[in-house]
Amino acid sequence: MELADYLRILRNHWIAVTAFILVAALAAFGWSSIQPKVYAASSSGFVTSGGGGDPGLDSLNDSLSKSRAASYVVLAKDRETASIVIDDLGLDTSPEGLVGSIDAAQTPDTVIISITARAGTPEEAQRLADAWVGALAQRVKSIEAGKSSGNQGMRIEVSESAQLPTSPVSPQVERNVLLGAVLGALLGLGYAVVRTLLDRRIRSAEDVERDTGVPVVGSVPDIGKAPGIFVGSGTGSAALAAEGVRRLRTNLSYMDVDNPPRAIVVTSPKQGDGKSTVAANLAAAIAGSGQAVTLVDADLRRPTVAAAAGVDDTVGLTDVLSGRLELADALQSHPTIEGLSVLTSGSRPPNPSEILGSQAMRGVIADLTAKGMLIIDAPPLLPVTDAAVVAHAADGAFIVVSAGRTLDTELANALGHLRTVNARPLGIILNRVSKRTVGAGNYGHYGYGTDDYVESTTGRRKNRR
Repeated sequence: MELADYLRILRNHWIAVTAFILVAALAAFGWSSIQPKVYAASSSGFVTSGGGGDPGLDSLNDSLSKSRAASYVVLAKDRETASIVIDDLGLDTSPEGLVGSIDAAQTPDTVIISITARAGTPEEAQRLADAWVGALAQRVKSIEAGKSSGNQGMRIEVSESAQLPTSPVSPQVERNVLLGAVLGALLGLGYAVVRTLLDRRIRSAEDVERDTGVPVVGSVPDIGKAPGIFVGSGTGSAALAAEGVRRLRTNLSYMDVDNPPRAIVVTSPKQGDGKSTVAANLAAAIAGSGQAVTLVDADLRRPTVAAAAGVDDTVGLTDVLSGRLELADALQSHPTIEGLSVLTSGSRPPNPSEILGSQAMRGVIADLTAKGMLIIDAPPLLPVTDAAVVAHAADGAFIVVSAGRTLDTELANALGHLRTVNARPLGIILNRVSKRTVGAGNYGHYGYGTDDYVESTTGRRKNRR
């Protein structure tokens, strides 16, 4: 995965990642709040031989004191020293337990031994550090007293008493909260990556083109319940969706410039993807550009074009295909959109697939494309074969998918149905795209710019000024 993939994952799952960070940070804060506070105080002593006056002897004693200091650090951590401190302070604890509260170290290249004591209160830590230096001095005195005369003066003297600590050294709330937030971010990112890998829903044009090789030719924002034809009359979200449809119309004009498609089927993998709304508005957008266009309702099982276009559905396509009515008599002009003709579905037949695959249907498509553009609203591809049959007779098909709802397997199967009958997939239309991913000036997949490129289904790019 590349950086762009991780950024896309974060964009899609930023709420979950943020929740992980907040929960982990709050958990770290809560854990830190219930931990007992620990204070630390430090005191120090220096090792001296006590002699003086002879420079040569002083130098020798200094070297001896430094070497002895390393041994005294070990003495500072033994149980006997701890026992002396317990007796001095009257503590009710064991030497082994008390030694764990002490750190002893020699400052490099010096005769200084530092003692750091930890306790539950500042006063206890201060008293323990001072008492420990005194106990260590007592141990050293008793040990060195019986040695040769050259070492008789070796002792430890207090160089700095412990200061009263003002803040605890543990727990470190800020550090723990920061570490919790980092851990939460890692867990959130891991969750987002796993969710993305397991999530089969189509969310972006990149997903579609990477998985299918079919270009995304348009994106329509989610406007909730579609109000029929909204091109030319919408405001707010509907206006944004209308711009997306007009963008689709523009991209359509650049498909195979030498032999542009004129009969286009609009279908979807399954019911509810909004293909009828997209088909009706695409036809309205084409008519708005000054071209003659006919919108045909070939969804003979669940027709919706008549209601969306506001025309009579008494007679329509099935009446023409059965020979009961002439095509010219069945066509209706849209009441408000000039140049848009509508052919409704007509009465429902018992055998829609056979009727749509008939020679009569091919004749209707040929007659209507001779007059202008033809947009055919067809049933979903997965439940029935109607759309594939019609797409084979047309110039190709747009497949409408719902962003964040349609599965990649559903789209793959839908494309497979088209290819089985040698029908041409012209492109994918992403419907119900989240508004936050559709910025101003970027209503379609390709966006606006000084030089705008529109990719045709053959893979070529045409430069538009």
